[in-house]
Order: sequence, then structure tokens, then C-alpha cells
Amino acid sequence: MIEISQIENVNAVGIKVTMPGAPPLILIRGARGVLFCGYLNTEVAERLGLAAAIVSGVKNFEEMLDKPVTYSTRKANELGVKLGMSGRDALNLLV
Repeated sequence: MIEISQIENVNAVGIKVTMPGAPPLILIRGARGVLFCGYLNTEVAERLGLAAAIVSGVKNFEEMLDKPVTYSTRKANELGVKLGMSGRDALNLLV
């Protein structure tokens, strides 16, 4: 199952893909970058020059917004994203 949601109070879209027997794949896309769950490859995001922040161990959009950023690309850092900030604060820098 795939869930697509407008993230309230920001110009961003969330996508959640249910996986069989595993946690879901979740991402929230803003105009300038993306919040990813731990499934996605940080080396590829870095190589492609993507502004991306990783929030690990999440099962829904609210958890992704509440939990801390565990990794961010150089491009996301240039936009002000910092390790340990909430996904919500990071997303506000990526929209």
C-alpha cells in the first residue's frame, strides 16, 4: 500500500510505502530537499548533490517530523540542517 499525504503547515508531500514484514519506507519532499527514512543510501544522495536528511526508526510521518536527524548531506548542511535537530525543523529548511 502507498500513502501520499500533504504535510500540514508546510509546502511538502509525504510518501509512505508499506513493506511486507518490515518497517515502511517513508519520505517527505520539500521544494529544496527531502527527509528520508533509513532505507535510502546516503552515499548516492551525497554523490547526486541532493539536499537530504535522514531520520531513522520511523513508522509514520509524525514520527519522522518528531525524531532527530541522524544524517544530513553537505547540501542539506548548507541549507542549515544539523544533526540532532527534529525532522520538522529540518523540513522547514528544506521547503
